[in-house]
This record gives sequence, structure tokens and C-alpha cells, in this order.
Amino acid sequence: MSAERGAEGERPLIRTADLAGPDALEVGAAVRAYLQQTEFEKSLQEPGPEPDAAAPLPERYVREVDDPAAAYAGHRVRVAQLGGRVVGVVVLSPQGAVAEIKRLWAVPEVRGRGVGSALLDAALRDAEDLGASAVRLSVWEWREGAVRLYGSRGFERVSSWDDRERLLCMVRPV
Repeated sequence: MSAERGAEGERPLIRTADLAGPDALEVGAAVRAYLQQTEFEKSLQEPGPEPDAAAPLPERYVREVDDPAAAYAGHRVRVAQLGGRVVGVVVLSPQGAVAEIKRLWAVPEVRGRGVGSALLDAALRDAEDLGASAVRLSVWEWREGAVRLYGSRGFERVSSWDDRERLLCMVRPV
């Protein structure tokens, strides 16, 4: 775990989320922000009506936001804190020999301060602790910063396991 230092030089504290307690609301809010941003970005990629950043989430995501404890049962969920405030989340889903990073989000105003990197590194350690032989994830190709981060940690592009266009699938050994 990282130790907190102070104001701008502060490093994120990464810890296991307490989804049965106070972190449920924070994780739900972080996942909502992640999903809303993703849906908005997807709408920008396609011709059509003016994108609406405040559009309601598709029904398939509501449980993750409203009841993360149930939605992420059996998953490893960690949060990042800066100044005592939750500023990021990562969700790791163990699936036998392979673990999948399902969600990784840092609030935009703290990007560039190591939050995403610290969360990713924690998820990779969790995958190793779980005995996984590989970690996989998917990322939209236009999220260049995220693609670079994953590449810096040894993830490589592989044939897609998902039929959505422009979604990159990446894997790395543990």
C-alpha cells in the first residue's frame, strides 16, 4: 500500500473497499462516473444526435452503481484515496486461471498523479495472490492514455473476445 504524504505531492493510498460499509456509496459513485464517461465517449464516436453527458445509464449497469456489494460479490475491489477522499476504483474479477480487470477509474482532476498506476499495480498483485496465470482487460481504442498505461505494465493486444468495434482486448502474464 502507498502512504499518503501531503497536498500536491501526496501519493494515493490504495486499500480494499468495504462494500458492506461506507465505501459502497463511494464505489457506486466512481463506477457511475466511469460508466457515464464511457457512454458519452462512445456517443462521440458515432454520427447522430448531439451527445448528452447526463443521459441515463443503460439498465445493464444500474446494479453496479446502486448495489456494488451484490454486483461485485466474488470480485476484488480496491479504492484509491487522496486527502481522505476516494478518487479511484479498480474491480478485479477472478475467473479461474485468468483474472479480468472489469473497471479501472480515476477521477479526471487527479489524473497524472499516479492513481491509475497504483490501482492497476494493486490489481496485478491481487491477481498474483489469487494464483492467476494471466490478467486480461478491454479498453476503448480512443483511450490512448489508458492503452499506454496498460502497455507500460506488459499488457499486449490480443484477438478480441468481444464483438464491439473499437474495443481492444489486452492480456499479460502474471
